[in-house]
Amino acid sequence: MSAGTGRTTSLPVSGPYDLGEVAQMGFGHRDEASFDGVMRMAFCLDGDLERQVGVEARQEGDRLDLTVRSVDGDEPLTDAEVAAAAAQVARVVSVDHDGAAFHALCVADSVLAPVHAVAPGFRPALFYSPYEAAVWSIVSARRARAQGIGVRRRLAQELGATVQLAGLATEAVPTPSALLRLESLPGLPADRVPRLHAVAEAAQRGELDVGELRALPQAEAEERLQRLPGIGPFYSSLIVVRACGHTDAMVVGELPVRGVVQEAYGLDHPPTPAELAAVGETWRPYRTWVLVMLRALSGRAGLRPPG
Repeated sequence: MSAGTGRTTSLPVSGPYDLGEVAQMGFGHRDEASFDGVMRMAFCLDGDLERQVGVEARQEGDRLDLTVRSVDGDEPLTDAEVAAAAAQVARVVSVDHDGAAFHALCVADSVLAPVHAVAPGFRPALFYSPYEAAVWSIVSARRARAQGIGVRRRLAQELGATVQLAGLATEAVPTPSALLRLESLPGLPADRVPRLHAVAEAAQRGELDVGELRALPQAEAEERLQRLPGIGPFYSSLIVVRACGHTDAMVVGELPVRGVVQEAYGLDHPPTPAELAAVGETWRPYRTWVLVMLRALSGRAGLRPPG
């Protein structure tokens, strides 16, 4: 376990923003019950997934102050690596787009405004990368989320890295080369091992590069991801929408999303994918952010999906 070498940098924030809301958004492996003023992140670095870093993020008004730490102990971070880590964090915590414009869209919409008002500083929290979202997709498939979190933790402890961030141990998943050494893991079905190996190999070939996937049309990116064993339509959509940093990608097939939209818009039936797509036209260019907001905040806004 290493505390790493710390380098500091900052990210500007536009529009209402609350790092605590982002840090406590429950999804994937993240399950933060409380927030002590620091969002701790440990991940494989964009552009060099064989390099792992840890980041402490703190909000100071309209900026985020970052402390970036090397997980490799004695190997200091370069300026380019610090810049890459900061850009990756900006995507992960959704400060890489115009939050003021998102706020204006929400307050001008009579349906979205009361949901947005529950937590105006809410923004989606994302997976650290398509690679890590793909790893999560394999380890969590067909099991309770808590079980998936436990397997991810064991995988990180066995082959990944642990870094001390603001006094707490934070685990990073294995790099692709380390993941290829996986032979077995308690709680992980044997058939998942070759699937994880396939993810690692795809990452080494550059097929999970966030820039390349983000540049593709959504349908094409999802089709490419479905070539990986164990990644079907649901998980390919999750990787594209929840790891690449899109603000305007649309998910129309998920039943929970359709139920929330039915309640919010007073519909007498769950909207079909076509109907949901039509409703979402008014949310451009923030359809992804709106959908995530509706799912995350609808209960706190008093909206309960029918059934």
